[in-house]
Amino acid sequence: MKSTLFAAALALSATAAIAAPEKYVLDPSHSQVIFNYNHLGYSTTYGMFSGFEGEIMFDQEDPANSSVSVSMPVMSMFTGWEKREAHFMSEDFFGAAEGDMVTFTSTSIEVTGDDTAKITGDLSMNDITKSVVLDAKLNQVQAHPMKDGQPWAGFDATTTLKRSDFGVDKFAPFVSDEIQVMISIEAGKAE
Repeated sequence: MKSTLFAAALALSATAAIAAPEKYVLDPSHSQVIFNYNHLGYSTTYGMFSGFEGEIMFDQEDPANSSVSVSMPVMSMFTGWEKREAHFMSEDFFGAAEGDMVTFTSTSIEVTGDDTAKITGDLSMNDITKSVVLDAKLNQVQAHPMKDGQPWAGFDATTTLKRSDFGVDKFAPFVSDEIQVMISIEAGKAE
């Protein structure tokens, strides 16, 4: 029995050594980061970041061996009202300049189910870096029907951030400190 278990362990080790994460590049036209916050108890206000780029080193056989790295321009924020966007870019919040980025780099992935995981990583925003955890779900991985069968993957994730952790705490707690974040991305296997 021990020799059978040992042989199985060796076979798994050999397979793991052969398998490696494959690079997937984010599709910015089908990837969004949406956030919302409570405004004085009256309403929920929404915003979105777009125009970002990044890559996923995706190991479909061993998802815990995967990683993700994403960056997006602060000034790509869209809220549907130009005066609000201008206020967010002011010194009251981001003090943003052209080229300022929000970045996320994973540090670990804990698989929690057949298609779910907790992705821990470093979020850098407003010159401050904090560890955050994303509750992630793999939507699907398959050949893209409109991209000549290129392997394609889709993921959703959520998290809650405290904006005060990143120095953008103007008007808190009247305007909620907690920000709900929803992420949906598509990525194609690099050629």
